[in-house]
Parts: sequence; C-alpha cells; structure tokens
Amino acid sequence: MESALWAGPRKKHEPTQISLMARFASPTGDKSDDVFSYQVTVGLASPDSAAFSLEPQVKEEALTFHHGARPMKLLERKGPHVVARDSKGLRVDVGVEPMASETALGSIAEPERFPDLELIRRTLLDWRFYHVLRTDRDSPLRRPCLAVTSPTLSSDGSNLAAVFATLVHIRQDSVGLQQMIRDAFAGAQLVVPPPERTASFGMIFPEFRGRVFDASELSDGTLRYLALAGTLMAYRLPAFIALNEPETSLHPDLLAPLARLIVQASSRTQIWLVTHSEQLAAALEKYGGIKPHTVVKNGGETWIQGLKRVGDFDDDEA
Repeated sequence: MESALWAGPRKKHEPTQISLMARFASPTGDKSDDVFSYQVTVGLASPDSAAFSLEPQVKEEALTFHHGARPMKLLERKGPHVVARDSKGLRVDVGVEPMASETALGSIAEPERFPDLELIRRTLLDWRFYHVLRTDRDSPLRRPCLAVTSPTLSSDGSNLAAVFATLVHIRQDSVGLQQMIRDAFAGAQLVVPPPERTASFGMIFPEFRGRVFDASELSDGTLRYLALAGTLMAYRLPAFIALNEPETSLHPDLLAPLARLIVQASSRTQIWLVTHSEQLAAALEKYGGIKPHTVVKNGGETWIQGLKRVGDFDDDEA
C-alpha cells in the first residue's frame, strides 16, 4: 500500500483508498453485454483498529452482473457485512464476516449456494502473475523437479522441467520447442530426457556439440528466456497472464524472438505486459500490431497516456 498509494494532493477529508476492478466477458466470446464486474476498494487501517498499519484493508467489495439496462449485484460488502444472491436469486446474508484483510470473494466457499461467486473466484485463481523468475544459483529453475504432468508453469517457475517434459513426452510435440530454440539461439538444441522420478532439461550449443549443459550451468539470460518460453508455450495457458519486465537479464538479441513468442501466445490467452524496453515494445508492435501505451507521471500521479477517467482510451490511443 505504501508503494501503490498516490502521494500527491487530495481533497480535504478524501479517504486514502484504491479501487480495483476487473470485467469478465461472456465465456462464448460473443458481443453481448452479458459481463461480470468485480470491484474491491482497499485502504489503510484506522488508528484504533487491530491491524498492521500498512496492510491493505478491504472497505468495499462488489460483484455485479451486467445484462441490459439493469445491473444486478451478486455480492455486496461494506466493512464486515456481506450479502449475496444465492442460487435462487435471493439476496441473503452469507453468514461470513471476513477479516478486513480478506476479500469476501475468497472467503465464501459454498459453490452450490453461490455458483456465480464460485465461477468468478475460479476464474481469478486461474490467472498467473510472472513477476520474479529467479535465476540465481539457488533458483528452482536450476533444479530438477518431480516428474508430474504439468500443463501450466507455476508462478515461480519451479516446475519448468516438468512443463517441458509434458510437452515432449506427454503431448508428443517437441517441434514448437525446437523452433523456439532455433529462433532465439541459432544452432542450439533443447534436451528433455525421458523423466523417471524427476524431470530435467539442458541445452546443446553449436560450439560444444558433444556436451549437454544442464539448467544449473546455463547463463541467467538463457535460463530466464527458457522460463518465459515455458510460460508462453505450456500445454494449457492460464485465462490471463501478467508479465512484469520480462526483458530483465535478456540479451537484446532475444527481445525480438520473445516478442514473437508473446504474439503467438496471445492467440491462446489474454496477456498483460509491462516493460521498460522500447525495443521489446517496438517488436510487439511490429510482429503483432500491438500498440503500446506509455506510463507517465503527472504531479506525483502515475497514469497511462491517453487513458480517460472512465477507463477508456482516447480514440487516437485505442
């Protein structure tokens, strides 16, 4: 909260809060106006409350179904009090008082009684945020992992070897992986041995044809690129992927291949990417027609250039 709150000027008596909202379109992908919106407002603890001073405290929370001109509140919370619509469409007190640091959506575990809440909760739990993929000596990326079929890369990348093994030995498809390697590392080859108790992987480079370099020997940049490839080429992609500064530790020559991977994966899922690299942003625009939006600072406020207060972009920025 200390990092996220805007430290600029506020109106007198204006509460120190942040509101976040996500909208979920119809699963069929049609153009209907049947969408859900989930909004949560968080702020700081009051001086007399039993809470840590900088821990986010949920002030309000709502799940709304938008159909036609009359939105329907499926979940509504103000402070500790929570009401929701059950499977019969009736507004009921859920009988749960979540802590101020908990969301009601995450606290209510009655799928048969509240099916709509369960739908959105499961959707959110399928999202993946890849913020820090460690490449240090003790990184989980550098170690073999248990040989368990892994259709999706975990948030810390600890099952990367199993993700590769799933593609090669379960899906029986290594063509895409080897094409990815050739695109990024000319003349190199990815080696994924048949797993027994554990799964592992390595690389063969053209300068050393007779030697397999296992994950513990790879450079930080090479290993990070392979982790990003595992993220974007996994057997089953999450419904939403957030990539924060994926260019970290990568050689500039890898940014164009990475952009092609991202564009390819965007046909299978929705991807949100934040980068400091103008080269990566330009490559995404070149290979995928993806126009980047620039983050700007204005009087201490972080904003996206062209973004209007209602959440839409100016016509020339859309």
